[in-house]
Amino acid sequence: MSLIEVTDLRRTFTVRRRAEGSRRKQRTEVVAVQDLTFGIDAGEMVGYIGPNGAGKSTTIKMLTGILVPTSGRISVAGVDPSRNRTTLARRIGVVFGQRTSLWWDLPLRDSFDLLQKIYRTDPARHRTNLAEFLELLDLGELLDTPVRQLSLGQRMRGDIAAALLHDPEILYLDEPTIGLDVVSKGRLREFLRALNRERGTTLMLTTHDLQDIEALCRRVIVIDHGTQVYDGTLAGLHERGGSHRTVVVDLVDEAPPISVAGAVTRRVEGPRQWLSLPAGASAAPVVAALAASYDVADLSIQEPDIEDVIRELYSRAPSG
Repeated sequence: MSLIEVTDLRRTFTVRRRAEGSRRKQRTEVVAVQDLTFGIDAGEMVGYIGPNGAGKSTTIKMLTGILVPTSGRISVAGVDPSRNRTTLARRIGVVFGQRTSLWWDLPLRDSFDLLQKIYRTDPARHRTNLAEFLELLDLGELLDTPVRQLSLGQRMRGDIAAALLHDPEILYLDEPTIGLDVVSKGRLREFLRALNRERGTTLMLTTHDLQDIEALCRRVIVIDHGTQVYDGTLAGLHERGGSHRTVVVDLVDEAPPISVAGAVTRRVEGPRQWLSLPAGASAAPVVAALAASYDVADLSIQEPDIEDVIRELYSRAPSG
């Protein structure tokens, strides 16, 4: 039995909309999630991805008990989330990237102390966890800073520590790196890898940043318009979608199309050239070959957009 089990899950919302040319509002049913079935084993790190409005956050809210499914079945750690919210809350942690679970006007230290009371965590265990997370997430100097004065990256690290202080088995992360700089993203990814490796915490990650997925998850589940369209490896997703990474190279001087193993030049404009390589391939050999054979002024790597991957996935699907 999987730690998280979802079977034939469906969630609809009723909205009132004014019909064109009419003053009266009509009730319309909107399907957010439909026919969703998957399982996640203990210790897995799974990326849950899809375009905006695909139903990702709605799914997370049902898995945590915030929303009740319209139909279908959910089991998380052996319980029904919507019927056992209090029991389940002690076994899960949740981080919503655009919201905070910290108290806005209180110092970070006070938020952590309040959470110890709320979850009734053993004081000794709370102190041990707090000391470890303060070090790993570099929060020690921020304990006496009001949450409202923290930067986005600092607040996000504080939210993740807050979600883990009670030793949850499962951590749900909804856009945890949104708005973070490159350094903060790298530090957060490293922490999450260590958390999974050393504590066996199960992670379910929703994000638009495929670099988050590549750094953390061996498996991805893709939904679009509330329906599951893929469940497998990220490399398999890119292969099915035919996506590619793009290496943008600025040479010192204009040159004929670049020729290096592992990449194909797709476009040339003056000294700038665009090279493509399969999304699952490492860019390191291509970058090394460029540096060895050409006078490179600048270079960047553009990752495929998840919306483009899914769009291509649909365009390649057989009709009927």
